[in-house]
Amino acid sequence: MTEIRWHSRAGQGAVSGAKGLGDVVATTGKEVQAFALYGSAKRGAALRAYNRISDEQIFNHAKFMNPDFVLVIDPALAFTDSIEENEKESTKYIITTHLSKEELIAGIPALQGKEDRVFIADCVQISLDEIGRSMPNAPMLGAFVKISGMFELDYFLESMKRVLAKFPQKIIDGNMKAITRAYNEVN
Repeated sequence: MTEIRWHSRAGQGAVSGAKGLGDVVATTGKEVQAFALYGSAKRGAALRAYNRISDEQIFNHAKFMNPDFVLVIDPALAFTDSIEENEKESTKYIITTHLSKEELIAGIPALQGKEDRVFIADCVQISLDEIGRSMPNAPMLGAFVKISGMFELDYFLESMKRVLAKFPQKIIDGNMKAITRAYNEVN
């Protein structure tokens, strides 16, 4: 089973991102869960969203997990939230930041010595450039697709177009560009 924990603030799209990822995974025949826990319903409050992906039925519905991937959408939460909580020795971190990987890791002692498992992309800037507003969930999905190797980019983009079909074409196009750009820029 693959477990994913998202660290975000309300309004940044982590819940929508987790659900969108779940929708795409469901098209592959795998079992999937997507859920969130809110500290507060206020926009800007810290929250966590979760995904579980398995070839078999998922009976675990607890929030506790040892994540394979930690996706940090809000750059400040990398420094203030316990992103390494319950990590495995193989947990991979994808963090939104404008800092270099070296600067980021220097500021987060818990990530020191894990350089090969830390990946960065400036998802906030990518979303501003491609979507026209700070909605870093789509770029984070692009970075996740690249780092996880779970999907081919073209398959993921086509599936996300279906997930986003209720939105105007301009928004769909912006999201596709944001996903592709983060896929190409994550390092």
